[in-house]
Amino acid sequence: MTTTVPEAQAGAPVPSRRRSVLLAYLALTKPRVVELLLVTTLPAMFLAERGIPSPWLVLVTLVGGAMSAGSANALNCVADSDIDAVMHRTKSRPLVSYEVPRRHALIFGIALGVVSFLVLWLGANLLAATLSVAAILFYVFVYTLVLKRRTSQNIVWGGAAGCMPVVIGWAAVANAVEWPALVMFGVVFLWTPPHFWALAMKYKDDYVRAGVPMLPAVATAKQVSIRILLYTWATVACTMLLVPVTSWVYVVCAIVAGAAFLIMAQRLHAAVRRGVGYNPMTLFHLSNSYLTVLFVAIAVDAAVGLPVLG
Repeated sequence: MTTTVPEAQAGAPVPSRRRSVLLAYLALTKPRVVELLLVTTLPAMFLAERGIPSPWLVLVTLVGGAMSAGSANALNCVADSDIDAVMHRTKSRPLVSYEVPRRHALIFGIALGVVSFLVLWLGANLLAATLSVAAILFYVFVYTLVLKRRTSQNIVWGGAAGCMPVVIGWAAVANAVEWPALVMFGVVFLWTPPHFWALAMKYKDDYVRAGVPMLPAVATAKQVSIRILLYTWATVACTMLLVPVTSWVYVVCAIVAGAAFLIMAQRLHAAVRRGVGYNPMTLFHLSNSYLTVLFVAIAVDAAVGLPVLG
């Protein structure tokens, strides 16, 4: 009897299998999350420089920052593989689908973290490199392993790790952490709950199934929408603290974008309160655009070099 070797196991498709493996490791880093984090890093560098920083420093910081975020995300996938397996939104992740062995993913995540530290240390400075390691450790050990499975405020405090790119970007340029960097940290910190809770409202049943006390899984839709609205107001208010170090370009963009963000949050809350149909993903997608517009405005404002209002 002859045994037919499946084409997928033959020699010809090896390049495609290698490509599949590379894509699986890339998926561990959650590229879309990394992309959003880098959107906040570059403007922080521009504002710290009050102009356009050295292209080499920008490249090093973005590469090191991407590796740092990728490391945290890969280690998060390792720690959360049991949760990911029962959530529809995450059941196709590489560890759940056995595309990447758990041990290999752990080594990959640690290696990325080590390399990111070296890249930032050698290419920028020790402060930026140290902050990147702190962000990885906080995200993995404080948020993923402690807060996520124990409190409905998990994303509020755990989201601090996602705020670190602005501080890292500022530190890479200034070799210090000054108050505008802390304000930008605060903006992202306050933005994270309404952004993520909107997504969690959509996937509430996933979190219930996984036993993760994300706020929409343990509170009523009205309680969640009220908190989303309050955090949205706090976010927009915090953006105004950057007025002393920016010009009218940033202020106009912050007001217009903030108004759109507030209107959408208010509409979500109003729909929930009236008990009519609503789509929280509209707010989720708008929140991404809001943060992008806000930080692009910061970069443009700094690059153009108009007189600051402060």
